[in-house]
Amino acid sequence: MEKMAPILSIENELFRIYIFYACVLALKVLIMSPLTAMHRFKNKAFANPEDVVTLKVKPKIHEDVERVRRAHLNDLENIVMFFVASFGYILTNPSVGFATMLFRIFTASRIIHTLVYAVYVIPQPARALACATGYAVTVYMAIQAILHFI
Repeated sequence: MEKMAPILSIENELFRIYIFYACVLALKVLIMSPLTAMHRFKNKAFANPEDVVTLKVKPKIHEDVERVRRAHLNDLENIVMFFVASFGYILTNPSVGFATMLFRIFTASRIIHTLVYAVYVIPQPARALACATGYAVTVYMAIQAILHFI
């Protein structure tokens, strides 16, 4: 009989998959800051007094900048919770195939959410569907972990 690798080991396929998608999502969150900065410079929309003085522009708010900032905040609200819930979920030793599918769905939903919200604005319900899909995955994994560890 083949010995199974510990759950939190690089020999464990599901743990490696979790780390891969966690890193993809971490990069996705990190990309949002330069995207915000790009929109700030493009639209000369700076809110901080020191930026306004240095760049010799008037302080202003621009909808494109605010849209990217809101998408970034939404990532922080959802992706961090995914990290916690999905980590708990992998500790339940789920099916590798099913867990991988959940990780992929969540990751795709967050990328789509940003695309339809902050890059190529598409009317609702596109953003709501993308957000709700990822949210449902996170809730499912959190509930499964809770039930497992009761």
